Amino acid sequence: MDQTIIFLFAAIIIIGGLLFAFMSLSKKGMRHLDVDRYRVKWLAIEQQLKRDQPASFSMAVLNADKLLDQALKERGLLGQTMAERMKNGAKMLSNRNNVWTAHKLRNQIAHEPDANVTFDQARYALAYFKQALKDIGAI
Repeated sequence: MDQTIIFLFAAIIIIGGLLFAFMSLSKKGMRHLDVDRYRVKWLAIEQQLKRDQPASFSMAVLNADKLLDQALKERGLLGQTMAERMKNGAKMLSNRNNVWTAHKLRNQIAHEPDANVTFDQARYALAYFKQALKDIGAI
């Protein structure tokens, strides 16, 4: 009888461990990001912004927005659009209003052919995207 109890106890522990491992591996929640890869990409975006090159203002904002969206997807945030992913991850963001401001600037650039972005607007947008990337653990 003692062997039966020991065997049963061992079987319960093994099955419990396997279930825990399965749940951990199949969990669709927050995933870890490759911080080094994101830092390299972020540094390239920051270096892209040049005060004497107005075309760089828009490109830097577009690329920063794209990088944040990629990070949100990799973290496992659900949504058909970046806006939906940002809403689903709002609790992770230290200042979601700033991120929304930066994303709205990106939308203005993408959807308005005559959008005029200043160096300061681009600089602030990059700062907002950078903070969001830090908040979600990408950089």
